[in-house]
Amino acid sequence: MNKYWEAFINGYQGYASYLWNEITHPTFHSYFYWLILVSVFFFLLEWFRPWRVDQPRFRKDFWLDVFYMFFNFFLFSLVIYNAASEVVVTFINQAILRFSGVDIQALNPMNGWPMWSILLTGFIVRDFIQWWVHRLLHRSSWLWEFHKVHHSVEQMGFAAQLRYHWMENVVYRSIEYIPLALLGIGLYDFFVIHIFTLAVGHFNHSNISVPGWVSAGVVGMLIGIVVSFQLLDVHVVEVNTLIGHLGVILLCVIGSAVLLGPVMRKLFNSPEMHIWHHAYDLPQDRKYGVNFGLTLAIWDYLFRTDYIPYDGRDIKLGFPGVEDFPKTFIRQNMHGYFKDKKPVE
Repeated sequence: MNKYWEAFINGYQGYASYLWNEITHPTFHSYFYWLILVSVFFFLLEWFRPWRVDQPRFRKDFWLDVFYMFFNFFLFSLVIYNAASEVVVTFINQAILRFSGVDIQALNPMNGWPMWSILLTGFIVRDFIQWWVHRLLHRSSWLWEFHKVHHSVEQMGFAAQLRYHWMENVVYRSIEYIPLALLGIGLYDFFVIHIFTLAVGHFNHSNISVPGWVSAGVVGMLIGIVVSFQLLDVHVVEVNTLIGHLGVILLCVIGSAVLLGPVMRKLFNSPEMHIWHHAYDLPQDRKYGVNFGLTLAIWDYLFRTDYIPYDGRDIKLGFPGVEDFPKTFIRQNMHGYFKDKKPVE
């Protein structure tokens, strides 16, 4: 028991020190400032190029969602989750080691792999697991009550991505841990994966619309930067001049726009697709939801949960009964505990 209490205290103190250092000593790897940078970027896009032009710039519950962003990204981890997860990780590792003799933290099947392949594998596996967890949140009447917090958004915007009940952190991370740990990835998020999925999540919820070739070009730019500067153990070309770097990046942008542009919305989630996930009205045969992809859209097309009947720019958002759903942060995060559990309607 002492070891679990020690893990709890170490997790709490370690994350508190980490967060304070993040804020007071910003670096390129500071999640706190990346969250602000990515959020400001999409806020400006919404401000100057809105998809729903009649929606207020500061939409309904904008500031509530901004608070949710920082709470779910940082404060929840500081107060509860990080310390508690240290206990869970310690318990699972000890249990598996005791009964099987296998140390899943030490057993890494991807030892020796280049960093780009580890990150790519981790990203795909994590997104696939999250897709199934997301379906579970809709299919289980108990978990749906918690997930209603996210679906209580009635005017969509980038900050809505992180409006969700704190219990979702527990559900997602608990289910993610073992399969990712068996791959040697563990519960932690790689910096690149975390920031990339944060940006795509902001994009999916944003009040913007861009052609597929534009979003493909952005992906190409990221690939070009990695290739040109030989990041993440990528050693394809070697350039030593500014013109050379710009040339490689430009070629990747053009190539990605041409090759991925036509299929970009089949591969990655988008505002046009995700808006239907938040639709108030869905067909009776889709009552448990549609378009569950968090970052990748391909899972929905593979498992036939995709649904984009027409341009959903101005559809009503929410769920039956959203009008009476709690409006404040405290009441929303108490929801699911003191309310009758009802199936999705």
